[in-house]
Amino acid sequence: MAKAKQSAAPKVDINHYDVVLAPHITEKSTLLSEHNAVVFKVAGSATKPQIKAAVEALFNVNVTGVNTLTTKGKTKRWKGRPYTRSDVKKAIVTLADGQSIDVTTGI
Repeated sequence: MAKAKQSAAPKVDINHYDVVLAPHITEKSTLLSEHNAVVFKVAGSATKPQIKAAVEALFNVNVTGVNTLTTKGKTKRWKGRPYTRSDVKKAIVTLADGQSIDVTTGI
């Protein structure tokens, strides 16, 4: 009996869900989608190769580039007491031509 042909999609590891946390949907990220890029909130300790591997495995697309940025949490006041919002790391993932990710659906 012949073996079943394996798909070319990367294997989804449970750790990929710890790297990519959520899509970041704003006006600016919507404008980036015209240039074949998607913005995700990612774990603070995630590296660019980990982000690339996670997006390729979870969404079955080819990633051509990953840019990351860390937004430092603002100091705010609530009922007169100061507090600091959490830091957020975002990844701008550029996809290969002809590929897209629909962030409105779940994974």
